[in-house]
Amino acid sequence: MHRRAPLVAVGLTAVSALLAGCFASGAQTTGTSGGGRIKLAMMLPPRSGLTPFSDDAFKLSRWSTAETLVTLDENGDARPGLATEWRRTSDTVWEFTVRKGVTFHDGSTLTAAVAVNTLTRAMKAVPKPRILDGVTLTASVAGEKLIVTTGTLDPLLPQRLSSPQLSILAESAYAADGKVNPVGTGSGPFRLVRINGTTSASLDRYDGYWGEKAKAAGIDASFVPDGTARAASIRSGEAHIAEAVPVSQAALLDPQTISEVPMPRTNTLYLNTKSGPFADHALRAAVRETINRGQIVSSVYENRADVAKGLLGPALPWTVQARKELTGRVAAGRANGATITLATFTDRAELPEVAAIVQQQLQDSGFKVNQVVREYAHIEQDMLAGKFDMFILSRATVIDSGDPVAYLKSDFTCGGSFNIAQLCDENVDQAVRKADATEAGDQRRAAILEAEAAVLRTDAAIPMLHERVIQGDATSVAGSVKDPRERALITPTTHVK
Repeated sequence: MHRRAPLVAVGLTAVSALLAGCFASGAQTTGTSGGGRIKLAMMLPPRSGLTPFSDDAFKLSRWSTAETLVTLDENGDARPGLATEWRRTSDTVWEFTVRKGVTFHDGSTLTAAVAVNTLTRAMKAVPKPRILDGVTLTASVAGEKLIVTTGTLDPLLPQRLSSPQLSILAESAYAADGKVNPVGTGSGPFRLVRINGTTSASLDRYDGYWGEKAKAAGIDASFVPDGTARAASIRSGEAHIAEAVPVSQAALLDPQTISEVPMPRTNTLYLNTKSGPFADHALRAAVRETINRGQIVSSVYENRADVAKGLLGPALPWTVQARKELTGRVAAGRANGATITLATFTDRAELPEVAAIVQQQLQDSGFKVNQVVREYAHIEQDMLAGKFDMFILSRATVIDSGDPVAYLKSDFTCGGSFNIAQLCDENVDQAVRKADATEAGDQRRAAILEAEAAVLRTDAAIPMLHERVIQGDATSVAGSVKDPRERALITPTTHVK
């Protein structure tokens, strides 16, 4: 059985030097009086200068410095944020009531016109925020109401407006050249006061916040791409909270300092349904019956992942609660020495190890397996072109709206832009169209599970496991959020004891 070789702990001197470099510039103690400051080790540095129109928006959200009109609950249903209520006045027109008494960190006041400014600039941004891909919307003011008009029927508009990429900032944040500066222009309980390039950022408590005041005096965030260093920062006390502790480092930490959170991310084996051996459905079914998911979870992930029973996992609790037993599956055929090419990429450290186990399992069942492993940038084009018989991918199943329909559409419909399996099945397309057109709520969730079942019946994708994110929290910190969507982390209640 394949076992992951444990990493040797880094020498104390080397770790100390690395941490000193990582945290030196993030150790400011300036800020308002009261509660201690929270030291945070983040995984990825900003890629776009912390513009909210990029993935950097999730940092602003996790720091509680920028806020959205709408928030999401555990099930992905829309809840009030900077908008207190909303209603659809026609198929394509929505009316939002903007929260009163909200001030931005620059002293200006939130109004419907300020929200219009953000949404209009988001639509004109190049590139546009990912949540607006394929979406047309316009924003205007009617009295004190915000009016949002969509190009077509969009049942998920409120959820769409929950994306951190559509955080509402003060008008002073936006420059004429299209650049956006979040420093001192958010509305959250923490005010961003300093960005030190890709090294660190500093935030102070904002005492003018409209909601519950923050207990902590501020946040000192350092960007620490090295996973070993992030884990060591918890052991050494250099950080109170560390994002994304690697599986290999988790065992080296005090169990009281780590939390495992299910992620809406599935490690999936995609099979090429258009050409090659797996155009034969019975052979795809043979793979389905061959893969030993438990072995992968126990060896590569050291039992810090969840065995997959569907494409959607425990990060979406309703999928576990409402999923029905799958029927109508094709019987498995025999491998009979079929030669196949299995591919994956190196950017996620676990995937080559997963590929090695899958290769062995398939060979034990009678397949002949050749393996291709490259960096993602050098394999994506061939992957999407269907150059491989099988591909292992760690795939986010919930995009920014908190809804998995976009993932099902892109990965498994005839016109999907990320259709690795080259799947074109009318039953799948029909089920996804139905889910896409259904109003948010229980009926939509039921339609999504019907679409998932339609995909699984094709055996175009074999879900293997659902990943977890491991978060490090020093015993001296309380109230940090363990969020599967990775939108929230530090809130007004987070503090150093």
